Amino acid sequence: MTRALVGRTAEIRRLDGLLADARAGQGEALVLRGEAGIGKSALLDRVRRSADGFQVIEASGSEFESELPFAALHQLCVPALGGLGDLPEPHRAALDMAFGLADGTPEVFRVGLAALELLASAAGEGPLLCLVDDAQWLDDASMRVLTFLARRIAAEPIAIVLAARHGFDALPAIDVAGLTDDDARRLLAGTRAALDETVRGRVLAEARGNPLALLELPGAGGFALPDTSSVPNRVERSFQDRLSALPREARLLLTVASADPTGDPALLWDAARRFGIAAEAGGLAEASGLAELGPRVRFCHPLARSAVYQAARVEDRHAAHRALAEATDPVTDPDRRVWHRAQAGTGPDDAVAAELDRSAGRAKARGGVAAAGAFYERAAALSLDPARRTERTLAAARAHLDAGAVDTAADLLTRVVADDHVTKARVELLRGQIAFVRHCDGDGPGFMLRAAEWLAGSDPRRARDCVLDAVEMALVVGRANGVMDMVVDAARTAPRAPGPPDLLDALVLLTAEGHRAAAGPIREVLASHPVWSARPALAGMLAVEFWDADAHDGITDWVLASARESGSLIAQRLGLGMAAANAVHRGDFRAAAAAIAEEEAVADAVGVAPLAYAQLHLAALRGRPAEAREVIASFTAKATASGTGQTIANADWATAVLNNALADYPAALAAAKEATRHGDLLVAALALPELVEAAVRCGRDGDAKAALAALTERTQSSGTPWALGVGAYARALVTGSEDDYLSAVEHLADGAVAPYLARAHLLFGERLRRDGRRRDARDHLRTAHERFTGIGMESFAGRAANELRATGEQVRPFTPGAADALTRQEAHIARLVADGATSKEVATRLFISPRTVDAHLRNIFRKLGITSRRQLRDLPALHGNR
Repeated sequence: MTRALVGRTAEIRRLDGLLADARAGQGEALVLRGEAGIGKSALLDRVRRSADGFQVIEASGSEFESELPFAALHQLCVPALGGLGDLPEPHRAALDMAFGLADGTPEVFRVGLAALELLASAAGEGPLLCLVDDAQWLDDASMRVLTFLARRIAAEPIAIVLAARHGFDALPAIDVAGLTDDDARRLLAGTRAALDETVRGRVLAEARGNPLALLELPGAGGFALPDTSSVPNRVERSFQDRLSALPREARLLLTVASADPTGDPALLWDAARRFGIAAEAGGLAEASGLAELGPRVRFCHPLARSAVYQAARVEDRHAAHRALAEATDPVTDPDRRVWHRAQAGTGPDDAVAAELDRSAGRAKARGGVAAAGAFYERAAALSLDPARRTERTLAAARAHLDAGAVDTAADLLTRVVADDHVTKARVELLRGQIAFVRHCDGDGPGFMLRAAEWLAGSDPRRARDCVLDAVEMALVVGRANGVMDMVVDAARTAPRAPGPPDLLDALVLLTAEGHRAAAGPIREVLASHPVWSARPALAGMLAVEFWDADAHDGITDWVLASARESGSLIAQRLGLGMAAANAVHRGDFRAAAAAIAEEEAVADAVGVAPLAYAQLHLAALRGRPAEAREVIASFTAKATASGTGQTIANADWATAVLNNALADYPAALAAAKEATRHGDLLVAALALPELVEAAVRCGRDGDAKAALAALTERTQSSGTPWALGVGAYARALVTGSEDDYLSAVEHLADGAVAPYLARAHLLFGERLRRDGRRRDARDHLRTAHERFTGIGMESFAGRAANELRATGEQVRPFTPGAADALTRQEAHIARLVADGATSKEVATRLFISPRTVDAHLRNIFRKLGITSRRQLRDLPALHGNR
């Protein structure tokens, strides 16, 4: 074992296992996480030397190259680019755009899929090992692609090992800690440094188990005052001590090398020639052990590079960047050239700022929004013209916000001097979006409304859009803190839109005058695709508020179709979430689970959390108590942390549904009252029937009548079968009228919203049994039980079964179907394959590799007791609603 690997037995065993699994076709990624000098690079070197029979490809992050999109990914893919021509055209085009070989804006997930196919193809010739050092400095685009890849290689003979000081929290990791005292002493003894016991004790204490410090500090002497700075800082100073002993030319050469992130020796020596540095300086620089100047320029450690750069005089760093800019080809590498020019310390320079502007545009076009933000920010700093400086600062803030760097975006806005209404509006819009992302509270809508005020005179249509932005934010925040009322007050004075009422008019009317007054205009809005197409989520909420399942279907179908046509993943996620919720309330739980699984796949592809609403609705109506409570608790915790009032109201609705199904009416009453307290759009509508039922069962007649009145205003204003059926059975609960029960069953008889028809039968059957009419009760209770069982509403089925038993009927217990053993993703893959999709088609749709699809199919076959796709197509369990 080499000196640097002393005490790393557990880490080596884990890495050896990673290689063994990859040889067997079971790929995995692993992050080695720890402070600088802790031994991550030594472990990477160990796994490289142990990878017999592997193809090894390597990349490294660079502190000075983190602004160039896909730079690290390009390093990783270069050895495999020979297979680029074999990729499908969309994947080839995505990589060409990412690497600047073609115009266009690649989406990260498409680049990830292309890179996955490229590397999987290379792994067809033998297992593949990908090593990435200093991953904390990867550019944002490469980091996202590597995370995407790491989660999709389970069925590939590929191992990925990343070494990083921090980050990559979503991936499996080893936290590389300091050495134990015994191991530290063994490592220090192996240095053969002549240290007396006092000095040795101090080195051990100051190194704190850091292997690089144990190797470097003995050479720094042991008679200075005790050093309380961090271990990496002390190691950097050790490297700087070596540097200071070199002649000036050797120091300058190393400074140029430290300023160049490419490691290209031709570029280094071209820049050095412009400095007038003789070739002999290279030998002296290498003799120091700080760097190797071979086929690739490598520093002995990232801390060495940082130490050299920081130790250089400011004027020497500027001169190094100037020389590198002059040596960099302006045609093949314009972005790196202008980056060096910007670091050359020339002061404000409109020409350099304009070049940075163009680089920002190129970075943005390639999907590198974080890089674009950095370029725009530097361009603003170098701009002499105040108007251009403002424009570039706003562009930088927008790019940083899009990249998730909200604090940087907020800081940039403090530098903007807004002299006109349009600029003031742009600043307020960005502040609103930042506030919403940060806190999800009432500040965001307020900023949007101020933007609307600034635009009212010059751009009334855009001003109305700002108010609608505020409405959508307020709907997430909820009414609890009065945000929605503030927004509606502002909307009343917003500039009028030409033509018929639009979404904003309808919302203002609904809030100000109620459902009866707003019903006509809202029906017109929902029937007019041009009116709602820009705000489909808001239109979908209005459709549910008015119990209009057909309108919600139409909106959902349009969102999904347009998303698949355009390739917009944001729209696709919205459409899938809407489709899943729609399927839940239609009673098709399999379709709901499939849409949820596909949305989760899309969310994972773009690196965001999946939508939770549909999962909540499915868990509540499915009624598996432990599962539902876990989903509700998770949902509530996230909503409470973000302060989103309407989200919390959704959890209260789900709690009310679950407890009504379990006949725990006091708990259902408490939750339903919370869900309806603030009258939030959509949530209150769905929760009012739960409140009526729970209040009646608890003998709270006043609460039941008040809830019924609020529900009746909605359902009678709507007039849809869904609305009239739910309204009728809620009224029947309060009045006890048999005609109302029969009316509910009649309105819902087509089964379009199957859970609600089943509930109508259940409520009527329960009433008949309580009236002593057992025979009549059995018919409705049996129908309810069969429908609940067929849908998969387990707790409601249990409630119906208990009622049936009370009439003297024998009821078979609920038994899970064979397909219930499948995970959500497995069930979705099984249905796609059963419908005739190939592994490649499924892989494209779910953003995974065909090998991964085949691995899932093997698990599916095993769980279902079948052996072929033909049997899968013929399996009834995959084609029901449950």
